[in-house]
Amino acid sequence: MFSRSIKIAPSILAADFANFGAECRAIEAQGADWVHVDVMDGHFVPNLTFGPAMCAALRPHIKGVMDVHLMISPVDVYLEAYAKAGADVITAHVEAGPHIHRTLQAIRGLGKKAGVALNPGTPAEAVAELLDMVDMVCVMTVNPGFGGQSFIESQLAKIARLRQMIGDREVHIEIDGGVTVATAPLVSKAGADVLVAGSAVFKGGSAEAPEAYGANIRAIRAAAEAALA
Repeated sequence: MFSRSIKIAPSILAADFANFGAECRAIEAQGADWVHVDVMDGHFVPNLTFGPAMCAALRPHIKGVMDVHLMISPVDVYLEAYAKAGADVITAHVEAGPHIHRTLQAIRGLGKKAGVALNPGTPAEAVAELLDMVDMVCVMTVNPGFGGQSFIESQLAKIARLRQMIGDREVHIEIDGGVTVATAPLVSKAGADVLVAGSAVFKGGSAEAPEAYGANIRAIRAAAEAALA
């Protein structure tokens, strides 16, 4: 069922790389709504992370939504592999290739939810012709490639513009980058409902002592929801 309620999607880029299965189980037990997997290729973005085999290995440890964000180019040739690996949502960047419409068709054709991502320098209007064929628009509020960057406040106007453009369509707005207790209310008020958070969720805890994860998730959610009250 579609819902615009606030959803927290911890990014495993900030988790313990040696203990991913336990980390995924821990964040879900502590209240995470989705698990966000940042896939980077060292080409489209200056970092290298998770291939389809890693996603397939994580899938048994994730009960809920596996949200796979492909920061890669070319992207089309890898869609089937990530779909088979168990992704529920597959997001591709509008900047990653010449035929984003075809890419989104392919994701839908694989039976997955389709997301389209926008880098900070790309305007909201770049997805105007795509809103009837996506399930989510992901707004990058940092330049993609690394965790722990500072939130780019100029993106708030883009979020608000997208919310206006989406209207009553059942399309989520996801925010990726710099989400904290301080920035969560800004993005939720602008119209976002899926908040990706890395270090802000994983700070202070571990898979063996995950209580801090829960406290961090609850604090981000409460801050975002308070802005909507």
